[in-house]
Amino acid sequence: MSNVDLTVGEPERVVFRFCLPLFGSIIFQQLYNLADSFVAGKFVSEDALAAVGNSYELTLIFIAFAFGCNIGCSVVSAQLYGARRFRDLKTAVTTTLIACGVLCLILMSGGFLLGDRLLEMINTPADVFTASKVYLDIYILGLPFVLFYNVATGIFSALGDSKTPFIFLMCSSVANIAVDILFTTALSPLFKYGVDGVAWATFICQGISCILALIFVRKRFRMTGSVEKAPVFSFEIFKKIAGIAVPTILQQSFISVGNIVIQSFINTFDTGVMAGYAAAVKLNNLVITSFTTIGNGISSFTAQNLGAQKHSRIPDGFRAGITLVWTISLPIVALYLLLGRPLVGIFLKEPSEIALKSGAEYLRVLSPFYFVVSAKLIADGVLRGAAMMKKFMASTFTDLLLRVLIAGILSKTALGYLGIWLAWPIGWVIATGISLAFYRSGKWKARRDDT
Repeated sequence: MSNVDLTVGEPERVVFRFCLPLFGSIIFQQLYNLADSFVAGKFVSEDALAAVGNSYELTLIFIAFAFGCNIGCSVVSAQLYGARRFRDLKTAVTTTLIACGVLCLILMSGGFLLGDRLLEMINTPADVFTASKVYLDIYILGLPFVLFYNVATGIFSALGDSKTPFIFLMCSSVANIAVDILFTTALSPLFKYGVDGVAWATFICQGISCILALIFVRKRFRMTGSVEKAPVFSFEIFKKIAGIAVPTILQQSFISVGNIVIQSFINTFDTGVMAGYAAAVKLNNLVITSFTTIGNGISSFTAQNLGAQKHSRIPDGFRAGITLVWTISLPIVALYLLLGRPLVGIFLKEPSEIALKSGAEYLRVLSPFYFVVSAKLIADGVLRGAAMMKKFMASTFTDLLLRVLIAGILSKTALGYLGIWLAWPIGWVIATGISLAFYRSGKWKARRDDT
């Protein structure tokens, strides 16, 4: 695979060729979590599925940091690549890797020390508490793989290469499913709680993926641009990366905290509702994360073109992104509306009626609004690529605050858990309007004559 210049060629074709492998990559990335839930529910128990789902909400906090590092490195690197500043590009990469190493040590220490307290804060039921903690601890142990892999994929994205990460994820995700099943069936006596086998399988496969990705990044930079020796660390470049990464981390962290609060509302219902939500939210996150990843591709497209001073291409890239996510939304919405119960049932060994009912209702309420939220995520991608982080965060926080407040209020009414489900589309609609308004105010609108 090779680097791709996103500043030349017909924008729609460039966006499609770049973003489609990203979409494939995130599908396989989500297979890690889907596989964990599937294997836990099918080969262990419904309680095991509830434990994995419960821990997953906490792991999103760590994923927020990984995502922030990915975006910060990707946007700054893409701008430098578009401007052909290859020496600074190399410094940006090593600066990010060093900063992520320090961050990883802090996060792991905090995770091990506060894991029990976090599980208590989200009202984790006693019957799944120990299994949830086991899963969480093993996940934290593998956190370096999560962080550095995300940085590596951000670098590939900045260089216009979306195919290499896709190949890594495709292979490792398929391997993860196989190892998950192996550890919970043939080797199940080695693992006390069942979910620990699932967690170790993910740990192993993510580790291999991360190491290979870093090796390929090193190899790629040997062939990129300037042969002049570059500084290993730059505070100036670090500030630029942090200026994008920190707001993104805060935004994603607050979303994770919001999801944890919502999880605490769900945990006031019985284990069946928890299991139904654990299955359905994985299916929802598969879609939302896919759209977010395509938005990341739009960020790279925007950043490269801004670096090359080709502002007029950005609105064309935005429209191409909208076309792509709406095309993807159509079959997914139909699938979730028509086959919600069977899809939720895939994750459950002996599904209770309440688990199937609550999970299917979640998908029916949310899926029609994928057309709305996908437009927001594409607009957000442009805002991130242009480093318009304050506007990006304003829209996201609006969505989050509305979702948490509405979920908390409606969960205590006669609607019960259905009231929590309704909070998602309400937040999405309002936040999408804000994101689109911010996009329309972008500086590229006044620079249509750029070449």
